[in-house]
Amino acid sequence: MIKILVVDDEYPIANLIKETLEGTGDYICTCVYDGESAANAVEEARYALVLLDVMLPKIDGFELIEYIRQYDIPVIFLTAKSDVRDRVKGLKLGAEDYIIKPFDRMELLARVEVVLRRFHKFEEKIHICDMVIDPFSRSVKKDGAVIELTYKEFDLLLLLIKNKNIAMYRETIYEKVWGNLYEEDTRTVDLHVNRIRKKLGLEKQIQTVFKIGYRFVEN
Repeated sequence: MIKILVVDDEYPIANLIKETLEGTGDYICTCVYDGESAANAVEEARYALVLLDVMLPKIDGFELIEYIRQYDIPVIFLTAKSDVRDRVKGLKLGAEDYIIKPFDRMELLARVEVVLRRFHKFEEKIHICDMVIDPFSRSVKKDGAVIELTYKEFDLLLLLIKNKNIAMYRETIYEKVWGNLYEEDTRTVDLHVNRIRKKLGLEKQIQTVFKIGYRFVEN
């Protein structure tokens, strides 16, 4: 199931979107009704797409999209605003699409499908070490059981696997996963690696490379 976050302060519209998407059997939706709750939601769970209203309590959509972008999640704006300048602003801020309310259900489904295909077109499931890793839905299965990872844990695991057999510096890992410059005294990478090892039983596969960082090996 593809997880989608719906952010709209109009409960009937949010529920209509949820009903429309979940009715296909392909999606599972979480609805929140203000910008602050949306920011918390993208921190706590993994979403393939955010459907985002512009006019929201606490934090508006234009502000919120700049925060969401750091998580590499595509955004479709949903808004009653028909002003061309607003649409242009939304697209320039990084939105993948812009839908004017009221909208047709079939149009909504089509636009969601197009954005998901475009944004994830190179992402295929990875089968390795009794795991199935799906970058599209950001899910991990080990021996058929779903293993819950945090957002950063998933990104870190995916980075190591995509660079299999390569020793990666802690600095490189930190900057690619967290998007910030590495700080010498931080143990963030080490702590996340240890949690991934325990959750997935990868103590042998994720190797510590002395004075460098980590390497993923398949054995």
